[in-house]
Amino acid sequence: MNEFIVITGLSGAGRSQAADILEDLGWFVIDNLPPALIPKVSELASSPGSDISRVVLVVGTGRYHDEVLPALESLEHPGTRLRIVFFEASTDVLVRRYESTRRRHPLAVERSLAEAIEAERDLLQPVKERADVVVDTSDFNVHQLRDRVLDLFADEHPEVGMQTTVTSFGYKHGLPLDTDLVIDCRFLPNPHWVEELRPLTGLDEAVRRYVLDQEISGAFLDELTSLLELLLPAYVTEGKSYLTLALGCTGGRHRSVAIAEEIAARLRDRGFAPKVTHRDIAR
Repeated sequence: MNEFIVITGLSGAGRSQAADILEDLGWFVIDNLPPALIPKVSELASSPGSDISRVVLVVGTGRYHDEVLPALESLEHPGTRLRIVFFEASTDVLVRRYESTRRRHPLAVERSLAEAIEAERDLLQPVKERADVVVDTSDFNVHQLRDRVLDLFADEHPEVGMQTTVTSFGYKHGLPLDTDLVIDCRFLPNPHWVEELRPLTGLDEAVRRYVLDQEISGAFLDELTSLLELLLPAYVTEGKSYLTLALGCTGGRHRSVAIAEEIAARLRDRGFAPKVTHRDIAR
């Protein structure tokens, strides 16, 4: 089976850096590819005797934005696994990145840099809606970007279906942007108000037991598990490559961490292999 990863998104959001990381993982990478050439690359990869089966295509915008979606459709055929990763960042972050590198934005011909970024964001919205996963790099340094790409691709094998991630977060630090399902855990009693539990996290047994032993916790976990038992196989059937479930509490250190770990354990018991991350546990 041929595998294609298409990296697209906003200029300056980390497309080329992500491609470099994938190249280190053994993928054949073609950067800055005009969309019109994508069908030709697919042809070459599928030709008899080709030794190129895992290809990363980095697709920019500029004057090619209206060609991206039709070109991607040419990759969707039996015997090919296609995944689209869309990189984005906030406008102020992208402005700072461009100003520090002194590069010119591809759409900044007769408009300001901020206007060019917003114009590109609007042009790429249909591509973003088609993406399997959206990665917001606004708060990423180069190491965090590498960790995110490795989290998505480093441990996978060709036979893997949908990659599932369970993450905890704190609402006071903002909603995670690259997620599919968000569950609010703030209705549960908060260990923060128990003095001996406050400095601990949901990874500590005392906090875990405090959260999970609440009467409402058992009913909540059973209902959420039943919902995921219904949804996850349906997502797999639909060909979804990535699913991220985010569980939030106020600070992201206690309740959401304990619930995320428990949900991940239940998913493992049901044949899934979720990755678990805790975004705000150290804050």
